[in-house]
Amino acid sequence: MLTRRELSVGLLASCCHSKPGSVHFPGASWEQRDPRDLKADPAKLDQLATELEGHGCVVKDGYVVKTWGDQSTKRDWLSSVKPVFSTLLFFAIQEKKLKSVDVRVADFGWELRSRDRGMTFRHLADMTSGYARPEPPGAAYAYNDYAIQLYQKTLFDRVFREDADTVANAPNRFGALQLEDGMSFNPRRRLLASVRDFARIAWFWLHQGRWNDKQILNRDFFRKYQKPDVPFSLPHTREAADDDYLKIGTFGGGSDHFTKFGPGVYGFNWWFNRTSRLHPDRKMWPGAPADSILSIGAGGNCSVVFPSRGVVLASSRGKWGQLAGGDPGSSQNRHLQLLAEATGDGRQR
Repeated sequence: MLTRRELSVGLLASCCHSKPGSVHFPGASWEQRDPRDLKADPAKLDQLATELEGHGCVVKDGYVVKTWGDQSTKRDWLSSVKPVFSTLLFFAIQEKKLKSVDVRVADFGWELRSRDRGMTFRHLADMTSGYARPEPPGAAYAYNDYAIQLYQKTLFDRVFREDADTVANAPNRFGALQLEDGMSFNPRRRLLASVRDFARIAWFWLHQGRWNDKQILNRDFFRKYQKPDVPFSLPHTREAADDDYLKIGTFGGGSDHFTKFGPGVYGFNWWFNRTSRLHPDRKMWPGAPADSILSIGAGGNCSVVFPSRGVVLASSRGKWGQLAGGDPGSSQNRHLQLLAEATGDGRQR
């Protein structure tokens, strides 16, 4: 549950960064500004780029204030595509292809075991589906790439019934963002996009579905689902082998891999700066703003959204290190703290 203070932070961010005309959006290309003009610290941005390495783009108030590495080459964003899938789920609901996030996956022709027939799109997006695991839907958390495979196959092949490129790039979906280099999907349906275009996707998330003066995706989806959705107290899955009984294969990893962090901090494939049962006394990233939102992909392919700061970062092949919730000495926390210091006063909000 969100505290009263956290709710007020969210409302403040919405008020400050969601009014038509109050912030800048890119046209055919991003406009660059001297970071000092936007009260950002160029020395700390330089330090962040040096420490992260790879390729990166920092946006503040709709203007690029720092870039490093190659901005235009399209690369695989690995698991940072997962919240893109959930955004497409919201588009499917808006377009009345689905009634809600709680529609059963079995309604789309999958021969699920009786135990799994209550599995919903929400379960898949929250890593609580139980697919290929010993627990039924909703009973345990497992970072599960067999479930993500089921998620994307259901979305593209059985809900939209079109190839992934066509679905994502439709002018009433991500096509409205005027991506400079374009997004596409490889045969595994992993997202290929440039750093500067993934920054547009993150800017779209920060503005809760708005682009310029048009609400492309209803803001209610973000108000309802852009927050932790995995219960704080949910247990981790039991030890068991992968059980891919549908023979659909994996999106990349196992049915229980990457991390045990998730309960209290994960929802619809985003990561949030909250406490969890694994770090009940500290937020996920103690040095980052309280409203921080991340997409996390293996190999240092991440995006960061600071709604109250009007800041996004897209980072490809960066040195982010391991996910270590609540650890102020972790690489992720140090980088996020440096980004916060570079783009604001460094205090928690």
